Amino acid sequence: MTTHKTVDTKADRRPLKGVPGVAPWPVIAGFLLPALALYTVFVLYPITQSIRYSGFSWNGLEPLTNWVGLENFRTALADPLFIEAIQHNAIIAGLSLLVQIPFAVGLAVLLSRNLKGRGVFRTMFFAPYVLSEVVTGVVWRQILRPDGLIDRLMGSVGADGLTQEWLADPSIVLYSLFFVISWKYFGFHMILILAGLQLIPNELEEAASIDGASWWQGFRYVTLPLLGPTIRVSMFLSIIGALQLFDLIWVTTKGGPINASSTMATYLVDWGFRRGQFGYASAVSVIVFGLSLIVALLYQRFVLRRDLQGALTA
Repeated sequence: MTTHKTVDTKADRRPLKGVPGVAPWPVIAGFLLPALALYTVFVLYPITQSIRYSGFSWNGLEPLTNWVGLENFRTALADPLFIEAIQHNAIIAGLSLLVQIPFAVGLAVLLSRNLKGRGVFRTMFFAPYVLSEVVTGVVWRQILRPDGLIDRLMGSVGADGLTQEWLADPSIVLYSLFFVISWKYFGFHMILILAGLQLIPNELEEAASIDGASWWQGFRYVTLPLLGPTIRVSMFLSIIGALQLFDLIWVTTKGGPINASSTMATYLVDWGFRRGQFGYASAVSVIVFGLSLIVALLYQRFVLRRDLQGALTA
C-alpha cells in the first residue's frame, strides 16, 4: 500500500526572505527617502513658493500683503524686453539644433574610426565641458574684448578689416555668445553620440559594404537611423539647456548691450536681485518653468515616443 504526500503550495506563494535581489520594503524606503527629501526641499518647495510669490507685488523683505493676482503674468507677457528674451532663447536653441548637433555628429563619426591619436582628440574636445560656466565666461570675455586675443590673431594674418566689437555690437553679440556656448557644450554631445555609435554592431556596416553600398549610403541608411535615439536625446538636452541658459550669458555680458543678448533667466535675475521685484521675478520664473515643461512634454510625446516604446529605427 502506497501513501501519497500532500505538498503545501501556500508556502511557495509566500514572499521569499533573504533571497538575493529581493529587498524588503524598509530597505527600499531607506534608499528612497533621502532622495525624495532632497527633491522635495530643493525642487518641489521652491516651485510652490514661486507660484505663491508670483501673486504678490513683493520686494523680498516686507510681508506678503499686496495681492495682485495675475497682474505680474500680464505685465511679463506684455513686456517687449521679455518677449525679446524668449526670442533669444529660441534663436540659441535653433542654432544648437542646426549647427552644434550636426557638428558633434560629424566629429563623433570621425573619432569613432581608427584615427591616430583619437583618444587625445576626444579628451581635448570634451575638456571645455568640464570647465564651469563662470570660468568659461570670464576667459572668453577677455578673448573677445577689443584688442583681445581674437583681434590680435586676425591682425597677425592680415584680417584687420574683419575685427568686430564681438560683445559690444548688438547685431552680433548673440552669435558671438552662441560660438562660446557651442565651444563649451559640443564635446558633451560628441561623447553621447560616440557612446551611441559604440552600440551599433560593425557587422551591419560591413554587410552594407558587401552589398555594394558606399560609405555615405551605409551611414545614411544604416548608421544614422540606428543612431537616431541618441541624437534625439542629445537634441532634447540641447533645447532644454538653451531655454534655461543663464550662467555663461550673465558672466559674459549680463544680457547686454541694450538687452541684445538677454535670456529669460537673465531677465528674471535682473528683476529679482538687481531691481528687488521678487514677486514679478517669481511670475517670470513660473513662466520659464511652464515653457520648459510644455516643450519637454511635447518633445517626449511627438519625438521620443517611439524611443520610449523601444523602437530602434528613426
